Amino acid sequence: MATAADQWSTAKRPVRGSGGVVAAQHIRAAEAGAELLAQGGNAVDAAVAAALALGAVEPWMCGIGGSGFMVVWLAAEKRAVALDFQGVLPQALTPDDYPIDPGLPATSMGFPAVVNFANTQGARAVTIPGAVAGFDHALRRFGRKSLAETLQPAIRLAETGIPASWFCTLMIASEMAILAKDATAAAIYLPGGAPLQPGAPLKIPGLARTLRRLAETGAEGFYRGDLGRDLVRELQAQGNRMTLDDLAAYQVQEYAPMEARHRGATLYTPGEQSGGLRQRDFLAQVAASLPVPPKAPDAASWCVYAEALEVAWRAHRARNGTLAEVGSSTSSLSAADAEGNMVALTYTLLDHFGAGITLPETGLALNNGVSYFDPRPGLRTSMAGGKRINSSNMVPTVAVCDGQARFAIGASGGDLIMPCVSQIAALMLDFGLSLEAAFHSPRLDASHRGSLRADPRLGAAILDELARHYTLEVSGNVVMPKLYACPSGVARDGEGLIGINDPALPDGGAAGTDRD
Repeated sequence: MATAADQWSTAKRPVRGSGGVVAAQHIRAAEAGAELLAQGGNAVDAAVAAALALGAVEPWMCGIGGSGFMVVWLAAEKRAVALDFQGVLPQALTPDDYPIDPGLPATSMGFPAVVNFANTQGARAVTIPGAVAGFDHALRRFGRKSLAETLQPAIRLAETGIPASWFCTLMIASEMAILAKDATAAAIYLPGGAPLQPGAPLKIPGLARTLRRLAETGAEGFYRGDLGRDLVRELQAQGNRMTLDDLAAYQVQEYAPMEARHRGATLYTPGEQSGGLRQRDFLAQVAASLPVPPKAPDAASWCVYAEALEVAWRAHRARNGTLAEVGSSTSSLSAADAEGNMVALTYTLLDHFGAGITLPETGLALNNGVSYFDPRPGLRTSMAGGKRINSSNMVPTVAVCDGQARFAIGASGGDLIMPCVSQIAALMLDFGLSLEAAFHSPRLDASHRGSLRADPRLGAAILDELARHYTLEVSGNVVMPKLYACPSGVARDGEGLIGINDPALPDGGAAGTDRD
């Protein structure tokens, strides 16, 4: 069962910070979050600063043209809150704009493709982005800093740019065909017709100016002011039906998160709109099948995890049909502060580079959230004007024990997210693994798709046992393709606060700050 992936062995050292810590999919974003902690901000401020910075350094995954979820543990109040800032379809959208083309392959969501891929590529694939509203809402309700203050690291990164890494070049190369269709995106990412080379500056014209305008006018300017008018004008020029009224009507949903209890911990997620219900089903099945875990994971334990994933996904597919998401264009980060607050934040452009366009004046990359909706009428997932995205794999999670946040974890990776986050949480709670050990542990991936994927580091005996029950794919946790998702997490252990990002992601990392 050995594969070429067995040659790879990757590891990352976790980062500690007595004043707080941030883990993200790019180290510069984690540093932006730590900067806000050092300035007296809390975990919410740090998470928002990191998320904003990610838009400048990881533009294939996220940005203020995207949408997502956040879970916050408020230590002083001993309660958790969830924020849904998912995308919404323009009110004037009509399915007639998206005629099905039976000659094209299905989308990454499993829906029929439409003429010219208009539901996945280009301006007509864009939903009203919720990121700015979500970040502003979180700061006003639970943070200490303003949106303008949390934007400063992102503005600096957008102004100066950063040297492209080889991973950045790889991501651009993987989406060349789509990026080449948009003149602005091609000029940024495909200079001279080739992917931006390692070491060349990754700098998005117009983005720094847009972020400065956002700092000056706030979310009001984005949703009801001149910045919003500019966004709408650029999108309408390319065929999107979004209006300023659509932007002005956008609302963040704040609610009590879903709870799942496991081994004395309560895990908080955004619930049924996210991967939270699947995670709760997974943990319930694990607890029922493994009432007393052994001292360390064994073959029987991994079989329990595999079956629990299958049970959770089987129930999900029965509820939601065949909706699937095979992409991985999402950013996830986690933050913790010395006061006990923790945040898990996940947001996305959906597919890599979202709709594949960069607006020439504002420099914004936009989501392709229309791909979440079926162009066929009469279904739960059918597209309709004003409809909100109500099904996602994102599952930012905060776990609380005895009234104290113990860890916060999230991941990117489409269908891979829930299995990844849930297994890391289970390994920590079932077997007492540290955050570092759980992140470096081999994992499974299953989503009721007819096969089970397993990391060869599990060893021959465990793989053989899994193969007795499942059609087995043996694949290592390598850089690309990301077959086991890309997690970022923070935790409080006996020594304080710790953070880490996926050991197989070259650019990801954690940053901390110490108390004075």
